Amino acid sequence: MDIDKKEAISRIKKLREEINRYRYAYHVLNKELISPEALDSLKKELFDLEQKFPDLITPDSPTQRVAGEPLKKFKKVYHEKPMLSFNDAFSEEDIIAWLERLENYLGYKIKPEFYCELKIDGLAIELVYEKGILVEGSTRGDGLIGEDITQNLKTIEAIPLKLNEVENIVMPDRLVVRGEVFINKDEFERINKEQKEKGGKVFANPRNMAAGSVRQLNPKITASRRLDSFQYDIVTDIGQKTHEEEHKILKLLGFKTNPYNKLVHSLKEVFEFRNYWEKHRKDLPYEIDGIVVIVNNNDIFEKAGVVGKAPRAAIAYKFSPKEATTIVENIVVQVGRTGVLTPVAKLKPVVVGGVRISNATLHNYDEIRRLDLKIGDTVVVSRAGDVIPQVTKVLKNLRTGKEKEFKMPVYCPVDGSKVIKEGAIYRCSNPKCGARHRQGLYHFVSRSAFDIQGLGIKIIDRFLDEGLINDAADIFTLKQGDIEVLERFGRKSAENIVNEIQQKKKVSLSRFLYSLGILHVGEETAILLASKISEYGLKIFKPTDILKVLNKLSLEDLQKIKDIGPVVAKSIYDWFREPRNIELLKKLEKVGVRIENQISKPQFQKLKGLVFVLTGSLKSMSREEAKERIRFLGGEVSESVSKKTNYLVLGENPGSKYEKAKKLGIKIIDEKEFKRLIIS
Repeated sequence: MDIDKKEAISRIKKLREEINRYRYAYHVLNKELISPEALDSLKKELFDLEQKFPDLITPDSPTQRVAGEPLKKFKKVYHEKPMLSFNDAFSEEDIIAWLERLENYLGYKIKPEFYCELKIDGLAIELVYEKGILVEGSTRGDGLIGEDITQNLKTIEAIPLKLNEVENIVMPDRLVVRGEVFINKDEFERINKEQKEKGGKVFANPRNMAAGSVRQLNPKITASRRLDSFQYDIVTDIGQKTHEEEHKILKLLGFKTNPYNKLVHSLKEVFEFRNYWEKHRKDLPYEIDGIVVIVNNNDIFEKAGVVGKAPRAAIAYKFSPKEATTIVENIVVQVGRTGVLTPVAKLKPVVVGGVRISNATLHNYDEIRRLDLKIGDTVVVSRAGDVIPQVTKVLKNLRTGKEKEFKMPVYCPVDGSKVIKEGAIYRCSNPKCGARHRQGLYHFVSRSAFDIQGLGIKIIDRFLDEGLINDAADIFTLKQGDIEVLERFGRKSAENIVNEIQQKKKVSLSRFLYSLGILHVGEETAILLASKISEYGLKIFKPTDILKVLNKLSLEDLQKIKDIGPVVAKSIYDWFREPRNIELLKKLEKVGVRIENQISKPQFQKLKGLVFVLTGSLKSMSREEAKERIRFLGGEVSESVSKKTNYLVLGENPGSKYEKAKKLGIKIIDEKEFKRLIIS
């Protein structure tokens, strides 16, 4: 979304206020007003805006802080060095941008060597050892001051009370290390079950449970919850040169480290590591929400320093969230195959559940009123499993006053009939509307029209019911993410459909005219009309170019075209003067539909003056191929048998045309004879 500085100032102010409100509720009041994923999404938007307008960064911005204030229950502990947190990345583009910012700051390219760690969904801790003995354990707190939870941390078996003596490592009198406390999935389920049976507090997620457990005033309660811990950082300088080396030293000293962490040598390997664990995270006994990418060289890490609350040389590369925040740019009404009107939110594109989406269902007007949703609102969009994305919450405090109310239309956007309300459902009052609507779309993508393969009847129906399309032009706006989220659609099938659609944006003039579904205009009439338009010498490149020609043609002019009578001429004349149809042509043009060169004259005249009618199916070629061959050789193809017909080409399972041709004495030829006739 393009945004000027004035708008950015307003948006940044509102984002900071909301983020601070949510963070205070979570860290100080222990209340979760919004999901961590949605909060991450708001923080990412704020971070991106501040990167775009760095002069708007202020010391009190949430991007410049670390965490909440320490709880008053525990003794305060001052950290020797600030306990920082990481900025978040959600895409490969974000990671590439992070590395570019880092190298720009350093003034040189760095060796691509990164240490990748699984990002445990737990609580950060600091451990202090004096002469090898654990003397203090604390939480991060606000990054400078934490809470003393030493007694509780001593109950965790993974945290050594005394360090191993290691040959070749000279231990300082005081050693400070940092890591994470977490709880395994099975233990999380067990404790929640017990809490529920006792009528006690049930935790929303393992992270909350781990945080609550280490903050117990009674260490026995902490011990009963079987917490676990990995250590990942040595704060004290004991000669370590790389982050990988720190992990090896930690393990030798007796700390538990994550065995899945890995040294990689390119961003490509970073992406592979992250993508692997997003797919396999369910196999782990604990929750992870991404990976941490750290420049392995400690000298570079130190030189890079800190920006706001985070080290420049490290970043959290999060997994695709199941919830995210975005802006509703518009609400449109789609008409389904049964004539039901469905409101759909058109979103500023956002990644949810690993898929980039731009649409979210709103179900019905009652849901819009329940959410109090307006066009322009910032919303939380969620997606679980194969469920189509939904707007679940409106962040009303981020409103600017420019948001617009949405009302359901009084008249159907497809055929103009009055809209009726049936309970929570709005429906077109014309009972034939839905059927006629979908038939028009089936026709548009058919082989003789745009020939969009893979977009069959069932898929068109599904897209209509899900509110993804409302007219032919909408087909060309479909995005892979909007299809991929539908049940029984995978990434590959969605990609194939979108690629096929994009490849069919160019079409011949005759096919384009046929695709419009003008009453009484079949393939041959479309070819005749295209030929007439071409005679004017105007280049037709865009759909609206056709209007320039047809607006000059009167009814009489159209009737003069060979084989176009008064009824067909009136149908063509009226179609191109109907406002709704003119809007469709403009919309098709806007989405990139283009018309290829005019009809070329036949190169050979072998069949000149001969009229062919085809009936039944051919074995050696499709009917389309047969028609193209006839036209190429100067012949004409008609859809109906008449006295003007010279040949009826007879395929398998012929229709009524066969009987009519026999009655009129038309010459009937089989496929073999037809092939001999067209060989040039």
